[in-house]
Amino acid sequence: MTDWLLPFLCGLGASVISAWGVGGGTLLLLVMTLFLGVDQRTAQGINLLFFLPTAASALVCHAKGGYLDKPTLKQAVPAAVIAAALGAWIATAVDVEILRRPFGVYLLASGVSLILPQKKKQ
Repeated sequence: MTDWLLPFLCGLGASVISAWGVGGGTLLLLVMTLFLGVDQRTAQGINLLFFLPTAASALVCHAKGGYLDKPTLKQAVPAAVIAAALGAWIATAVDVEILRRPFGVYLLASGVSLILPQKKKQ
């Protein structure tokens, strides 16, 4: 009966952190792979499903607020779709153990960039 409680609480916590703009999806990936025993491909798929409603609501809010740069959006969407399709193909074609290393390097670089002080733009 309580097998669902820990995953539910992890998802809820990641949702709250994501709403604060902290990147809850990345934390959700770590929790799923390190603590809940979910394999990396499944965790990445769950993370993408977790991201979709967040991105959709952000898009609606930005559109209502007039914060969308439509020319940039028109240029970025085709490249993003191609990159997403290519990434999905690579993720399914490559062994999971090979994917773990670059993902770990990405997480380390991301964490270091958050810790280091940023230069203020003039």
